[in-house]
Amino acid sequence: MTDKVTNIMIVGVGGQGSLLASKLLGKVLLDKGYDVKVSEVHGMSQRGGSVVTYVRFGGKVYSPIVDKGEADFIVSFELLEAARYVEYLAPSGRIVTNTQQIDPMPVITGAAAYPENLVEKLQQAGINVDAMDCLSLAEQAGTAKAVNIVLMGHLSKYFDFPESEWLTALETMVPAKFLDVNKKAFALGKAN
Repeated sequence: MTDKVTNIMIVGVGGQGSLLASKLLGKVLLDKGYDVKVSEVHGMSQRGGSVVTYVRFGGKVYSPIVDKGEADFIVSFELLEAARYVEYLAPSGRIVTNTQQIDPMPVITGAAAYPENLVEKLQQAGINVDAMDCLSLAEQAGTAKAVNIVLMGHLSKYFDFPESEWLTALETMVPAKFLDVNKKAFALGKAN
């Protein structure tokens, strides 16, 4: 275990399951013996609003908040949300994002257009982006609602923790009737 504090932002749109994702990540990290701070959900947590949660862990963590330029990972449930919070990414940080696009209110009302080629634009700006279609994988697992667990499975590839520890945490967080589909979603996220 390292004393270095690692900063993770989980961003998305209300109703996508970012709170479960942050709790799952926090549980895995606590079980590994880290000092962990998980913030409350900031933003409009009702369906459709922008949401951000912070997860910080290390030897000793004093605050749950990640400042601009400090995020080692930005885990994004929706592509535009990844771009919205890019200024929080550390120079050596990485964005792990779902490529799904959910139109924000200005796009829905016609006041703005959804930006095109966001992954390419982020990469051209020198940002390390790991983008994948988590919605398709979640549907393949059995429910579109498992995008959050697909993302956690994919994020798990960047940590040297046994898969069994992630699955144990999943078993404590997810009701038994949804466990199989969530385990499939995690496995698909990790495999892609």
